[in-house]
This record gives sequence, C-alpha cells and structure tokens, in this order.
Amino acid sequence: MDHSNDNLAADILRGADAIAQHLGFPRRAIYHLVSKGGLPSFRLGETVCARKSTLAKWISAQERAAA
Repeated sequence: MDHSNDNLAADILRGADAIAQHLGFPRRAIYHLVSKGGLPSFRLGETVCARKSTLAKWISAQERAAA
C-alpha cells in the first residue's frame, strides 16, 4: 500500500467550513479573505481549499510583519 499521499491528504482543508474551523474564523470571513486574495488558498473545482502547513507559514509571516 502506498502511503506517500497520507501526509498530503491530512494537510489539505477542503471547504470554507473546514478552513474556518481550523483558523477559528467565521465562514463568511474565509470567503471574504479568499475573494480579496488575502488568504493562501486554491480551488478544486468549486471548493475552496487550503493547506494547513501553508496557513501556518502565512500566520507566522503575518505575526512577523506586525512586530
């Protein structure tokens, strides 16, 4: 059995609800940030997706910029 994609699958958040829950933001805020290009995300068809690892790096960069 090939487990090379196990980490990738666990890293991807599928849908605005999953992203919102992960970040602790309202779903509407996720859609707003995505539409303005303010959140690192991508689409699989109509579904907004994001990587947990990319979001963690993005949050760190936001923190550094604010300091």
